Amino acid sequence: MRKEIAAANWKMNITYPQAEALIDDILQQGHYLNSHRLVIFGVPFPYLKMAQDKIRFEDNYHIAAQNMHHERNGAFTGEISAEMLHAIGVEYVIIGHSERRIPFNETNEIIAKKIDLALEYEIKPIFCCGEPLEVRDEGKQNEFVQKQIEESLFHLSPSQFHGFVIAYEPIWAIGTGKTATDEQAQEMHAFIRTLIAEKYGQDIANSVSILYGGSIKSSNAKSIFSMHDVDGGLVGGASLIAADFGVVIDSLKKDPEV
Repeated sequence: MRKEIAAANWKMNITYPQAEALIDDILQQGHYLNSHRLVIFGVPFPYLKMAQDKIRFEDNYHIAAQNMHHERNGAFTGEISAEMLHAIGVEYVIIGHSERRIPFNETNEIIAKKIDLALEYEIKPIFCCGEPLEVRDEGKQNEFVQKQIEESLFHLSPSQFHGFVIAYEPIWAIGTGKTATDEQAQEMHAFIRTLIAEKYGQDIANSVSILYGGSIKSSNAKSIFSMHDVDGGLVGGASLIAADFGVVIDSLKKDPEV
């Protein structure tokens, strides 16, 4: 049984008081969550402890860091290590987002190192993949995403891959207002699950949560999440508005997929 997840990626937005109020507002909405329906807040580094305190006694709410460095420690001014995140009890970390890959030149090899360190320190990665518009226009999106997954993830053992979280985010739909159609999202998610099944077997593939990211809104979340292989979303702008993110949470499938 795989998890249905509404993951908020706040990016570099909102002040500390606004962050406190946003989490409070979402918690007060009283969403139906159980063991297969999760909410994850991906917050800026200065807000991690505050956010953890807010959800400490809430079932099925979790906190994610938005990034971590690929080296264990060292002279990397301004960076955050997996060990540091582990020491304060961070459960999840977003790795491989296109906003890290492109402007910060993070390669598949660097991302693989991040994945390994996160797992070593018992932090669950949310691995991001997705193609730019020119690749989609050429019809080569499957090959592009396959290369990202193979080079960053397929060195992992079956036990490490069980229950993994992947976020498919077409770069052309991030922050642009454009969204993949329900069918485009389903097609890519099914392709990713098939890749995993070919490598690790169908049981493990069925345990992996594959989230869609790319201009998820309150108006389109339910239809996208209804696709068989879409297990929720990694949400940007809409996660900064309590009412909108509340709708996204409520759009998660009520019954677990197998």
